[in-house]
Amino acid sequence: MTNEELLFAVSTVWVVVAAVLVIFMQAGFAFLEAGLTRMKNVGHVAAKNVLIFALAAIVYYAVGFGMAFGDGGNGFVGGSGFFPSTDELLQIGKAPFSWFAEVPAAAAYLFQVAFAGVSLAIVWGAMAERTKLWVYFAFGIVFTLIYSLVSHWIWSPQGWLFERGMQDFAGSTVVHYQGALAGLAGALLLGPRLGRFGEDGRANAIPGHNMAFTTLGVIILWFGWFGFNAGSALEAGNSAALAFLNTFLATACAVLSWSAGEALFKGKPSMLGAASGAVAGLVAITPAAGNVGIPGAFVIGTAAGLVCLWGVNGLKHLLKVDDSLDVFGVHAIGGILGALLTGVFVSPDLGGPGFVEDWVTVKQGFSSIGAQLWVQTKAVGLTVIWTGVVSLVAFKLVDWTVGLRVAEEEEREGLDVTSHGEAAYRM
Repeated sequence: MTNEELLFAVSTVWVVVAAVLVIFMQAGFAFLEAGLTRMKNVGHVAAKNVLIFALAAIVYYAVGFGMAFGDGGNGFVGGSGFFPSTDELLQIGKAPFSWFAEVPAAAAYLFQVAFAGVSLAIVWGAMAERTKLWVYFAFGIVFTLIYSLVSHWIWSPQGWLFERGMQDFAGSTVVHYQGALAGLAGALLLGPRLGRFGEDGRANAIPGHNMAFTTLGVIILWFGWFGFNAGSALEAGNSAALAFLNTFLATACAVLSWSAGEALFKGKPSMLGAASGAVAGLVAITPAAGNVGIPGAFVIGTAAGLVCLWGVNGLKHLLKVDDSLDVFGVHAIGGILGALLTGVFVSPDLGGPGFVEDWVTVKQGFSSIGAQLWVQTKAVGLTVIWTGVVSLVAFKLVDWTVGLRVAEEEEREGLDVTSHGEAAYRM
């Protein structure tokens, strides 16, 4: 075995292991969401995570992977690699997926489809406890295509935002921000859960049934997120090691800053707050994981805990949308914050590595913080227009055809029994 073959083998093993870690995050989302919902809907939440991941796997294989990374396209969409053959997927650095020069396209597919599944899982957290089962399938297909286009813009070397220097190392904009925008669109059209708002317009708490489940889910997510961020280097090396370290430190900072903020403004820190802080930190460091130094990770994590605390307590009440699991306040606000601060701390003057200006010569470079921040801001804004508007239209079409929301009687009884004919708990 040559040195090059050995390097391919090591990188392939790393990317496949990272992909498995990201897939395991589905278990984290299942526990997190189950703990934050009521007992009568726990089975529905768990089933949803299995069903939508299976759906994403097929749609992404058929067209999504080619749309995102296929050769021969343009700045908007990839142009080949649809329904790829076995031979095409086992090649390294060759058409139709020549961008993947360190691992076989099959390993890249496994890693990227896991990301698509995560983004789709985020959507439904905002719409929990009142959405029809078949909406997951109908919109799931549409969203996988929406997701694939934006991932092409930002991650493919042909993508028009990639060419302009957008930095999103592991996908806060591609994965988390998109999922949260679609979730907000769906929640707007669904309306609030029964009993969420009183006659005076004030929000009533609808607490989940098991904080131990939620905490376990967050720990699983933290564990799986190392694959999410460090695996995004797509090879075993220093970039992966930096992403691993930044992910760990930023998340710890966010847990502490969220808890400190709760103690200051509410009198005591909560278990849910610590868990939410962890997710906020993970989301915010995602675009910066391999793009900033350790000082940047500390700042991003600390800021994420405080800003996302405001997102789920201040902004949520201003919007008056029943975002069941605070998806927008954590994944969207954390994603925006991380994307913007990446534009600041990627600067070598602030401990960042800069970025690759020329992928042929692998030349490193950096223009200025102001210029990079403007690129990041444009990418965030354009994603709102594309993903937010298209999701709103798609949900409206689904509402006109099969309907978005279950009947009032079904919502009162719980979706475990009414949607699946079985219950998660037998009391």
